[in-house]
Amino acid sequence: MLRLLKLHRSVGQLAHDTPDVLDIPEVGRALENELIHVMVRCLAEGAAVEPSTGSRRHDTIVARFEEFLETHTDRPLYLTEICAAIGVAERTLRASCEEHLGMGPIRYLTLRRMHLVRRALVRSDPSKATVTQIVTNHGFWELGRFSVAYRRLFGEAPSDTLRHPAEQPEVYLNRPSSLAATDLQAA
Repeated sequence: MLRLLKLHRSVGQLAHDTPDVLDIPEVGRALENELIHVMVRCLAEGAAVEPSTGSRRHDTIVARFEEFLETHTDRPLYLTEICAAIGVAERTLRASCEEHLGMGPIRYLTLRRMHLVRRALVRSDPSKATVTQIVTNHGFWELGRFSVAYRRLFGEAPSDTLRHPAEQPEVYLNRPSSLAATDLQAA
């Protein structure tokens, strides 16, 4: 499993640093074959692991975290508020999120807010709303930094999204699979 995770991380870094190399058919096939080989090896050789008490506790914490997020999709949320609501320490929530989501809660919340902003931009009337209004309503105060992070995540400026809403399926904001892995810094 460690080999699979390391390979996955390496491919992600390659895609980030030199995305053009992935356009080469031979490289794509080689990476695909290696990933498949390592996954099959994990499945074939992997021993069943009984979850520890700590792991089960982290499962419960992440479930409560996601449930809280699902019931509060209309506004930005902050870590202290979440920890108080679900009854855990920040350190415990951080460890649980790292284990189950592959990222800390701050990064997860930032990505969630980015998706909330995008949804608001897509749904807004450009003659009645401004990017600044929408962005600040979602807790982002450094507009230049936000714009750079937004462009990196979604491939366009926030103003472009507001003017020309994308035809995309609804984004599920509280699931890790819906959050793009980027190098966002908390804004």
